[in-house]
Amino acid sequence: MTINIGETVFFDAARFCRIGAAIVLLGIAGCSSTNTNAPVPMADNAGPKDTGTFPNLNVPPKVANKQLTQAETNAKLAELKADGGAQGAKSGGGAAVSNQAALADLATKHGPQTLKQIEGKCDPALDPTCK
Repeated sequence: MTINIGETVFFDAARFCRIGAAIVLLGIAGCSSTNTNAPVPMADNAGPKDTGTFPNLNVPPKVANKQLTQAETNAKLAELKADGGAQGAKSGGGAAVSNQAALADLATKHGPQTLKQIEGKCDPALDPTCK
């Protein structure tokens, strides 16, 4: 019976300590908040301003950087097209197939050959590892 009383006392004390620590931490967190009602400095040019006139859309805007000339633009486009053509030639995806009969023959033979290999009735001439 003494053990049960000791467990109750110690476990209750630990619970009260945890609750007290949580209350203290919440109190500290509440005191450490900053003043959000103080005026905040703003930039002079922030936001739209009413000038009393309509904007003139015929005036070209200032550019951020030096613009490409027409010759530079054409040179870059030619370089890009040449690079794209070289990539298409490497992949072989853009080339038209010239021998349709060979492809049709491959299509008719490929399926049965693959099935024979899968089913274990493979041809040693086609597969040297066939047993």
